[in-house]
Amino acid sequence: MSTVTILNVEIDNISKDDLLDSLKSGGTVFTPNIDHIVKLQSDRDFCQAYDSADYRVCDSQILLYVSRLLNKPIQEKISGSDFFSVFYNHYKGDPDIKIFLLGAAEGVAIKAQKRINEKVGREIVVSAHSPSFGFEKSDQESREIVDLINRSGATVLAIGVGAPKQEKWLYRYKRHLKTVKVILAVGATIDFEAGNIRRAPKWMSELGLEWVYRLITEPKRLWKRYLVHDVSFFWLLLKDMLSPGPSVPTRQTVRNRQ
Repeated sequence: MSTVTILNVEIDNISKDDLLDSLKSGGTVFTPNIDHIVKLQSDRDFCQAYDSADYRVCDSQILLYVSRLLNKPIQEKISGSDFFSVFYNHYKGDPDIKIFLLGAAEGVAIKAQKRINEKVGREIVVSAHSPSFGFEKSDQESREIVDLINRSGATVLAIGVGAPKQEKWLYRYKRHLKTVKVILAVGATIDFEAGNIRRAPKWMSELGLEWVYRLITEPKRLWKRYLVHDVSFFWLLLKDMLSPGPSVPTRQTVRNRQ
């Protein structure tokens, strides 16, 4: 499997169908977007977590455009929210696929569980849990969540608590998951599946304008991410393209920072 490097982040150049087939053997899937790439320039723990993923697939139409600009085209955008529904529909007839949903506000994950099971026609989502705010800082609560997942018998964990929280939590606790073989870090997907948050129209997503829709619908939560933090990506990219040598720190350099 080939990769495409954007700044210092390697993205797997894989199709949705090939990823689906590959996950028959298990694996952890992260979905890099612009926000992830900006955070990976300075967040040591996020870098460590990212290195633990088996698959890092493009979750951004803008990154798709950038890859073409660099003459290293990524063949397909595989966003977490799109891929999750493809995944559970693809495996709806496979009794070995049993999903645990972890994320969203209280009650939302259970609502998503019911809706998915109704669509699929079986109890493919075997359990769901919405953790408390700041749960990742509590080892006790985190271990209780691990116990919930293990007791459910789930073979797939879909975690949607936002980046970099979800990736860091997985890095610390996934080795304690006894029956889980596939892990999907899916961000806001559980909210989408529950109908709690509406997704952007397809045409906006295909043009790389989904961020505009999300900013309009959740301005208080997302304005700083999209209008402050993520803007730096384009400056870093321009410097990298114009520089004769590396203009961003290597991932090893970021990981070694204290």
